[in-house]
Amino acid sequence: MKKIDEYQGKKVLVMGFGISGINAAHLLVKLGANVTANDKATPKNNDIVEDLEADGIKVITGDNPISLANKGFDVVVKNPGIPYDNPLVAAFVKQGTPIITEAELGWQIFDGHLVSVTGSNGKTTTTTLTQLMIAENAKHQVKYAGNIGISFSKIAEGLGPDDTLVTELSSFQLLGAPTIHPHIAIITNIFSNHLDYHKTRENYINAKLNITRNQTKDDFLVINWDRDEWQKIAQRSQATIVPFSRLNKSHEGSYVEDGMIYWRGQEVMPTKDIRLIGPQNVENALAAIAAAKLSGVTNDAIKKVLTTFSGVRHRLQYVMEYQERLFYNDSKSTDIEATEVALQGFDRPVILLAGGLDRGYTFERLVPYFKKHVKAMIVFGECKDKMKDAGNQAGVPVIESENAITAVPEAWKLSEPGDVILLSPANASWDQFPSFEVRGDKFIEAVEELTGKKEQ
Repeated sequence: MKKIDEYQGKKVLVMGFGISGINAAHLLVKLGANVTANDKATPKNNDIVEDLEADGIKVITGDNPISLANKGFDVVVKNPGIPYDNPLVAAFVKQGTPIITEAELGWQIFDGHLVSVTGSNGKTTTTTLTQLMIAENAKHQVKYAGNIGISFSKIAEGLGPDDTLVTELSSFQLLGAPTIHPHIAIITNIFSNHLDYHKTRENYINAKLNITRNQTKDDFLVINWDRDEWQKIAQRSQATIVPFSRLNKSHEGSYVEDGMIYWRGQEVMPTKDIRLIGPQNVENALAAIAAAKLSGVTNDAIKKVLTTFSGVRHRLQYVMEYQERLFYNDSKSTDIEATEVALQGFDRPVILLAGGLDRGYTFERLVPYFKKHVKAMIVFGECKDKMKDAGNQAGVPVIESENAITAVPEAWKLSEPGDVILLSPANASWDQFPSFEVRGDKFIEAVEELTGKKEQ
């Protein structure tokens, strides 16, 4: 951990009691700050409040009182999910109070080698693969943190100048990380996500590009080269560009040719040996390979990871095989693009479980994928009628169910040996579940109850 005095004697407001917020509050106390912690909700677990107060932190819950804007705070550390049009946040913006996220705080105290990953899809898998690959050859600590569910600042506290940290960073985090400077930055892809938060696609792209804002020619930006738009986006970085591509050969980076993965013209391994299924996971592997090779990792270490790693939970996760049916949990597919790539990963008939929060869009884009890959559909949630319309357009049998749990026995009734039963909702979970993680866990529990087996 790097010693800094930036917060010594400063008044700091931490907004949000998530894992990152709580860790940030405690860290700021160690850094000499006078800390107030605020959460709009009242925690059900009073231990959280007691723990904060025991560290000398003033705690305010149940509201984001606008009066806090007049208390003379020097800095606000905001939970990334709190929008900037929140009245209290907007008040701080208006008066020019610096607003950062916990990722910025983590960077400020980090003293090692930083690799950072962002993108619309594939962030967590790419982050995990990159960490595993670098760790295979490392003589020092190699950890991961960030949007992957582990506090950046908490992990950074325990690392030294020779250690490596691989961080997953969301657009929300990057908006509040003005000085973050990874030596290797990865952009997996950019679609149109979180426009309810960012308002426009250009705002969303700009937030993603904050990952490379402070990079120089001595740093590296590893970026997907499979779309013209992404190639143009790369031109806005000052870093050395390292492309990865499943579709376009480029000797400057990692790519696929005739079923073989190459790094700068040298063979690495066949794509068929990657344990993760689907073209999106080939892309994730290519991104991780580029970062690993830039970090000095051997081909043998890369092969070991890619031939054994079976996936991150809820991200096209293999659950089990039962009576010649394969079950997959892809609850993290909360947008159309993610479900598109999930369906392309299977050469068996798919019984698709899909639906969820109605964000106002329809699903005509999925019709060609339904026609090619889907045998039958079970739809649920607020958007089930729109999902059903797309299934009908594709000529696919569609059954309505209450949710992702009740859909499992319905899918089983429709299945035959050789089929895939896939939860890939193409929608957020919030109409019926607190998170995509809970939705995926409940799906797995339903599969286990149906089969009498535990997930593999």
